[in-house]
Amino acid sequence: MYDVDLAAVGALLGNPSRAAMLDALMTGRALTATELARAADITPPTASEHLAKLRDGGLVGGVAQGRHRYHRLASPDVGAALESLSLIAPEKKVTTLRQSSRARSLAEARTCYDHVAGRCGVALHDGLLGRGWLIPAPGGYAVSESGVEGLLGWGVDLAAARSARRGFARPCLDWTERREHLAGALAAALATALIEGPEPWFRRRADDHRGLRPTEVGRTRLAELGWEPVAQSA
Repeated sequence: MYDVDLAAVGALLGNPSRAAMLDALMTGRALTATELARAADITPPTASEHLAKLRDGGLVGGVAQGRHRYHRLASPDVGAALESLSLIAPEKKVTTLRQSSRARSLAEARTCYDHVAGRCGVALHDGLLGRGWLIPAPGGYAVSESGVEGLLGWGVDLAAARSARRGFARPCLDWTERREHLAGALAAALATALIEGPEPWFRRRADDHRGLRPTEVGRTRLAELGWEPVAQSA
């Protein structure tokens, strides 16, 4: 552990505004400095200063498109590290009804960088294993023959997942459920299909960068995998 500078990363994460901006980027989507400033409740110039430090620290990358510059986490590894830190970080004190509602909705369904997490993510993971679509393999999981047919039927781009330069499929300990959800290139392709496909299982919550809301189609499909909605969940 002496050949890496953990203190440098800790200093970047130790600022509440930078932590809020990184949390907003855990959607996996690229956001502008103005959007990140709004998420952190700071001014755009201050957000730009924080972004410069996050870029220099290797946590955030940027891409220019036209007159706009967008920012996203530098890699899936950064997202995985941030989610893992959530397992040991103390919970924020809930003092308002809005905060309580957000906490419940994130526990139910959210994005963990580029894959589905929360109770719905755990249900997906367990359901895929239960159906035999995922089978244990070195480093995580492989897709069975029945899984190939089933996932293609859900609109999952398996070819893109297999060609990605990252781990294919692995378990990721969910910080709210303390059980595994699915991570890796397959999980990213699955999330894309279930959020952006022609019959989406989830819609992004307009009031929260990371929050997801199951659609009627999603609630039916998730129930088939063993998911049960929490009473009065947001």
